[in-house]
Amino acid sequence: MLAAFLLALALAMDAFAVALTQGARFRPGWGGALAIALTFGVFQGAMPLIGWGIGTVAFEYVEAVDHWIAFALLTFLGLRMLGGHVGEDEAARKLTGRALLVAGVATSIDALAAGITLPALDIPPLTSAALIGLVTFGLSVAGVALGRGAGDRWGSWAERVGGVILIGLGVKILAEHTGWL
Repeated sequence: MLAAFLLALALAMDAFAVALTQGARFRPGWGGALAIALTFGVFQGAMPLIGWGIGTVAFEYVEAVDHWIAFALLTFLGLRMLGGHVGEDEAARKLTGRALLVAGVATSIDALAAGITLPALDIPPLTSAALIGLVTFGLSVAGVALGRGAGDRWGSWAERVGGVILIGLGVKILAEHTGWL
């Protein structure tokens, strides 16, 4: 269950960073904060299920190397987040209506890719999806609130922490499946 929580935390970091910046730049009220959090939480919770479906079918054919695939995907996502450029376009404009939906999809693409790795993590998909959605919702509300008070200087830091966590999960999967751990 710790792996599921760490995955949820890591995947929520880009949504947190965008929410933080939205709070700092546009100062949305509670209604706006809840709209941002709900949109990000729903997309982040749904995308891993789509990825899990893909991974279940694909991993049947590549079971012997599934740990390498999971390691590669999680490391790739982690390195992207370490670069600090995930979510920049979404944070630059006020998120309402269609722009909010586009941002919800854009910030959850990594959750779709991470969902592909769920069979290798041996985490129940519905539990993982619910946890990812709830953690993203909570961190997005907190991000808007923190952004309103502290500014947007923490956004890139949050993404980098998420990147390190994803890389760590990839290494853990590889180490467990190869006997290094």
